[in-house]
Amino acid sequence: MTTRTLLAAASAIALLALGACGDNQSAGNQTARAGIWAAGSSTVFPFATRVAENFARTSGGAAPRVESLGTGGGIQAFCQGVGPNTPDIANASRPMKASEFELCRTNGVTDIVEIKIGFDGIVVATARTGAAFNLRLQDLYLALAKQTPDASGAFVANPATMWSQVNPGLPAQRIQVYGPPPTSGTRDAFLELGMAPGAELIPALAAIKDADKDRFETLAHTLREDNAWIDSGENDNAIVQTLNRTPGSLGVFGFSFLEQNLDTVKAETIDGIAPSAATIADGTYPLARSLYIYVKKQHVGVTPGLEQFVVEFMSEAAAGRGGYLQDRGLVPLPEDQLAAQRAIAAAMTPMTAPAK
Repeated sequence: MTTRTLLAAASAIALLALGACGDNQSAGNQTARAGIWAAGSSTVFPFATRVAENFARTSGGAAPRVESLGTGGGIQAFCQGVGPNTPDIANASRPMKASEFELCRTNGVTDIVEIKIGFDGIVVATARTGAAFNLRLQDLYLALAKQTPDASGAFVANPATMWSQVNPGLPAQRIQVYGPPPTSGTRDAFLELGMAPGAELIPALAAIKDADKDRFETLAHTLREDNAWIDSGENDNAIVQTLNRTPGSLGVFGFSFLEQNLDTVKAETIDGIAPSAATIADGTYPLARSLYIYVKKQHVGVTPGLEQFVVEFMSEAAAGRGGYLQDRGLVPLPEDQLAAQRAIAAAMTPMTAPAK
């Protein structure tokens, strides 16, 4: 079992215990932790870990604790309340949802600072020795949705078993895709950026979206459960390794993991565009997304070094172009956007409630 898996399991147990206790302390009566605690996205994990390493080395304080629980798991832990038994920071590979913001508020977490740290892309990859796929967005929906329309327009269990049935231009290979579980922000982003836009290109789905947005979202966001899509946990490196052990399979994970494993895997194009730092930053790659950290302002001044850790995260040396996070695979924000996010971090400006 990997260290990350052990951390995730231990954190999940701690979170359950925390919920059972109903811990909802105020900043005024909490006892400070020795170090900073950040939890959440597996995509943000290597970036937060790198900042934590640098922060510990330069500050001389306790090394920050960084855990990979998935975006949903990290935000759930973050929103349990205020106090040393809850994280100071939630790492996220999607924006916080309105329902999560409301959970935070219900539990006394009233001042949340949302900071965009950079960009990432979601890649659909194969082993380097695998066949080439030039995927269209609609191919993702037609191959991986639980239900698809038949010739009469009725929705039926997805009958496709081979990629060539979805699109004659794709290889005659079995549909077998390894991807992240429901708690993952990578999965949420894949549904929003890949599956839903792909569904909109199918006339029967486009008509439903105009008439019934909730039904459209259910159809577009519900993945197959017949082993064509296989949930593979919160460890993107495990998916990378699986591609090489399972010939013909595809994997869905973050761009940063692709860059770290180019000797063994390759990314497939989406609508003719390959993922790269340039195509992700300018938005031409269809599956580009923003990455975030959420800071509990009520812990600033209580958890030692929290404010300084956030400043380090957004520094030129870390998040700037050519910084050490770019070396890890983060696609930096344009300079004007980075300056705006630094201003939010410096002032610890609380976010407003998300629209959805």
